[in-house]
Amino acid sequence: MEYTIQKLANLAGVSSRTLRYYDEIGLLKLARVSSNGYRIYGQEQVDLLQQILFYREMEVSLPAIKEILANPEFDEKEALKAHHAELLQKEKRLKRLINTVEKTLQAREGKITMSNQEKFEAFKEDLIAQNEQQYGSEIRKKYGDAEIEKSNQKVAHMNEADYEKVTQLEAHLVEVLKKMQSEVTEDLQHDAFQTHKAWLGYFWPSYSEEAHLGIVEMYLADERFTAYYDEKAGSGAAKRLHDAVQNELR
Repeated sequence: MEYTIQKLANLAGVSSRTLRYYDEIGLLKLARVSSNGYRIYGQEQVDLLQQILFYREMEVSLPAIKEILANPEFDEKEALKAHHAELLQKEKRLKRLINTVEKTLQAREGKITMSNQEKFEAFKEDLIAQNEQQYGSEIRKKYGDAEIEKSNQKVAHMNEADYEKVTQLEAHLVEVLKKMQSEVTEDLQHDAFQTHKAWLGYFWPSYSEEAHLGIVEMYLADERFTAYYDEKAGSGAAKRLHDAVQNELR
């Protein structure tokens, strides 16, 4: 089945302007132009657009999506399985947060009592889930199950002040990496390294320079991490962080 640009936009719930932009950047090329000048998309483009929108839902940047889809080893079925697993994780996180909001409302209305520990449980569970999702398979493969379990326990025992500090460190790191877009100085690189090291300290059972170098190498090797940092702090952010850590430790 074929679609004009307007019909495909309506089908997918995006704007025609978005589809034109995807065409301009080479992310989603149209199948052909009809004799009367209409942009025509076929089934291949429909399926590809679905993949693009899945990745956008995962907050992957457009350049990263383009790179993923252009990879000759890209497997649509495996990608769908990965989307499904990630969405299930997202669903669990949302359910935990919804439950916390509901309990907080009940506590405000005097219907239940809620401890300070309970107020932050969902956030810590979310951090553990993210930690497992981001680093779990790599760390289990390299260091064994014991290390990731220690890391998860460390996060589970965070207090309110710890959680606030982790949030502040991540925000500061993003700001430093943004500044490094226009100028890379020794001071900024040192700040990025120290901030990232401090942030890792809230997740890792113990710090090692070797592991720190390994993790920033992974940021460049795995498009998920590259996309995460580039989305937060601008194109090339993962590379800037990688270089800052290497500059300090090598």
